[in-house]
Amino acid sequence: MERLECNAILFDLDGTLVDSTLCIEQHWRRWANQHGLDVEEIFKISHGRPAIETMRIMAPHLNAEEEARQFTQSEAVNLEGVVEVAGAASLVASLPPESWAIVTSGNYAIATNRLRHVALPIPQILITTDDVSHYKPHPEGYLKAAQSLGVAPKQCVVIEDAPVGIQAARAAHMKAIAIATTHPATALEQADLCICALTDISVRQVGQSSSSTTNLEILVAANT
Repeated sequence: MERLECNAILFDLDGTLVDSTLCIEQHWRRWANQHGLDVEEIFKISHGRPAIETMRIMAPHLNAEEEARQFTQSEAVNLEGVVEVAGAASLVASLPPESWAIVTSGNYAIATNRLRHVALPIPQILITTDDVSHYKPHPEGYLKAAQSLGVAPKQCVVIEDAPVGIQAARAAHMKAIAIATTHPATALEQADLCICALTDISVRQVGQSSSSTTNLEILVAANT
């Protein structure tokens, strides 16, 4: 049994708390076909990145702002295939509201619609692409979440499924647990620990470090 102590847990959303792979891949296939692009090349770089960043890389000749606007509008309302990642509901339910946040590479509409669709709570602190100037792997989103919770970065643990998210956590000087839902464990080696599923971890409260900060202990099952 591995143990990590912290005061806050910062979750990625897609691939970590919700499985939106089917929905996202349908959108990218449609967009790639529309513009004559190789969707498999898009899949190699798109996960964990905002759509506009992927578009700038894959199609610099297009108006990325307009393309991304249309793309994300469709993503926000098309929820086909979006489901909870097993264990997400029970895990977040075990956490005090002031001790967790979500930092996502989607916008506010996409994030809240997907959370509602799978009946997960919208946290007090939700950092989306609408809230930052720099996207993952830049640490801005995670640092902003920590600041909003009133927790020092070194007292935060990030749970992420994408290499760019792990890189963002590292850049923010936070510990990271990788969940191998969308990438193999070999692609997530920068994380402190790697798990196969959220059900491999549990969290317990072990007292208060201040009137507003809870001490948490994350328990990670052996052989994950």
